[in-house]
Amino acid sequence: MAAIADLYRYPVKGLSPEPLTTMALSATQGLPFDRDYALALGTTAFDPNRPEPLDKGYFLMLRNNEALAALRTRLDHNTHRLTIEHAERAPFSADLSTPEGRAEAETYFAEYLGAATKGPPRVVRAEGHKFTDASVLSPVMMRAVSVINLASVRALEAATGRDLDPLRFRGNIHLDGLEPWVELDWVDRPVQIGAVRFRGLARTPRCAAVNVNPVTAERDANLPRAIRQHFGHVDLGVYLEVLEDGELRIGDEVTA
Repeated sequence: MAAIADLYRYPVKGLSPEPLTTMALSATQGLPFDRDYALALGTTAFDPNRPEPLDKGYFLMLRNNEALAALRTRLDHNTHRLTIEHAERAPFSADLSTPEGRAEAETYFAEYLGAATKGPPRVVRAEGHKFTDASVLSPVMMRAVSVINLASVRALEAATGRDLDPLRFRGNIHLDGLEPWVELDWVDRPVQIGAVRFRGLARTPRCAAVNVNPVTAERDANLPRAIRQHFGHVDLGVYLEVLEDGELRIGDEVTA
């Protein structure tokens, strides 16, 4: 039986996942509070009143800033309070809904990452906008949810001879009980998970962000190259469009 093993959302682009036991989805919003905030580089122009999708390279993110993986972060979506823990730094907390709190967070990341922020970074958010990697492709892709097939991760583990934390791939929905790589064939097909209907939108091509170990914060692999070498492509996972409002739970079955 193929079913949901784990559920996650990422309130701040590039920072820690929030594990969920249930996930409310919307046809008009996708996954609420996922990639709701981002940390724009000092060189990035972003107008929250007229938000435009930007490539992930305009923001702090794991592809270029692996030190972010050493931070354990939480964002309360009710209070917008961000908390950060790091093994060698004092705990941090700030209310991102206020100018003062955003300024405190911006100072924290400027001090933590130094010149990598390319000037003073900015905490950015815009109503109805998501800072997903696929946002630059279309509004539908911006609202898509990301699915990881754990069997594909295990196939990659077997091919590379190393353990791989599935959180490297920063998916929203982890599925188990499928055959490896079958998710890549879901594009333009209906997919039913629990009581929610989806449509496959696109394979998820992998970049250097997945080379960062989410536990050690070390860049310890070249997984896009390994996927291509062993499987002839660079994809792992699939983007799904939410076709109707509904709620997912861990253990919900998959029909594709």
